[in-house]
Amino acid sequence: MKIALIAHDKKKEEMLKFVKEHEGEFSQHQLCATKTTGSMVKDATNFDIHCYLSGPMGGDQQIGGEIASGNVDLVIFLRDPLTAQPHEPDITALLRICDVHNIPVATNYRTASLILQHLTVCE
Repeated sequence: MKIALIAHDKKKEEMLKFVKEHEGEFSQHQLCATKTTGSMVKDATNFDIHCYLSGPMGGDQQIGGEIASGNVDLVIFLRDPLTAQPHEPDITALLRICDVHNIPVATNYRTASLILQHLTVCE
């Protein structure tokens, strides 16, 4: 599977913790991410991650394009619900394209954990 990783600024450390906690599961899949999130995870792990632009610079839209092309199977997007995001329309469009193409998207740590547990059980 190809898994996209995205995290708002206040959730980047949480994403890093999540990836490290599930390193075994992630090692079996292809990863992509927005630039800052992907660079941070790359630096802390041995994963080869394809990085798109940062979210505000169009990275969310690039990942949305990959979803529409059938190239992404799961999105883990740790969102900060308490901070206004200047690129909120891009975020809404990404979530919409996930719904249109029936792509599972986890927007918080616990949901992402449950999805990864399910993938492990199904393999």
